[in-house]
Amino acid sequence: MKRLILAAAASLLALTSAAHADGMPASWTKPTKPYRVVGNIYYVGTEGISSWLITSSEGHVVLDGGPNAETGKQIERNIASLGFQLTDVKMLINTHAHFDHAGGLAQLKADIPGAKLWISRGDEPAMEQGHHIGDNENGPTPMPAVKVDRAFGDQTKLKLGEIAMVAHLTPGHTIGCTSWTTAVVEKGRPLNVTFPCSLSVAGNALVGNKTHRTIVADYRASFAKLRAIPTDVMLPAHEEQGNLLAKRQKQLRGDPNAFVDPAELARFVDASEAAFNKELARQQAAGPKR
Repeated sequence: MKRLILAAAASLLALTSAAHADGMPASWTKPTKPYRVVGNIYYVGTEGISSWLITSSEGHVVLDGGPNAETGKQIERNIASLGFQLTDVKMLINTHAHFDHAGGLAQLKADIPGAKLWISRGDEPAMEQGHHIGDNENGPTPMPAVKVDRAFGDQTKLKLGEIAMVAHLTPGHTIGCTSWTTAVVEKGRPLNVTFPCSLSVAGNALVGNKTHRTIVADYRASFAKLRAIPTDVMLPAHEEQGNLLAKRQKQLRGDPNAFVDPAELARFVDASEAAFNKELARQQAAGPKR
């Protein structure tokens, strides 16, 4: 009986991971070589979906897990190829509970049992139930469920060795969308780094959302909050949100400031807000779906 239960669970996990395979861009699961970005921050994600390793002498933090179990494994291989030990990963954190950024966290947590998963209180139910929460035209978009070790609120501080990160709740895209900030030193130069949560509408119902009733006000507050965060380096959840591939090529050509752009976060927020306002107007004209 126990074997049957385990087999059924494995099958369900596989189906969950495969549920989005047909519509998922190839870049989201395409392996790419990991690299150091600035300071103690490394890119360990796929070509199209970001995952970040933040290192310290007392252990490491992994931010975001990619779409599925296989990308979780890719992240593990990337960490090892950089010369770091998986057993030294002590914390797993997330920008938001959508399958493309959280689908690999269950695999990472299973493979690194000493790592604790920190998730915002707003996104904790989605992570533990294994699907997006909130009215969305794409449906629940399931992902492997995973047990949260610590649920946190706004301005929570994460401290591990030399790592000091702050969680800024920026809801809208999901109920518990979290932007993270930290500070690093690159060749003697202090830099403020922001990992912004996604700000796109991405199928969310902005009119008549019965599950996330404050969604419009949440988006507007998040735009304002992110604009106010001093940022030298913006490291987003999707490659195209920050032209990460092009920046990496500049870095390889010897540009020490390839990832430094103090105006980039403001441009990102402005573009996101303009797209949000356009979509809100469209949905208001169409009226709530019945």
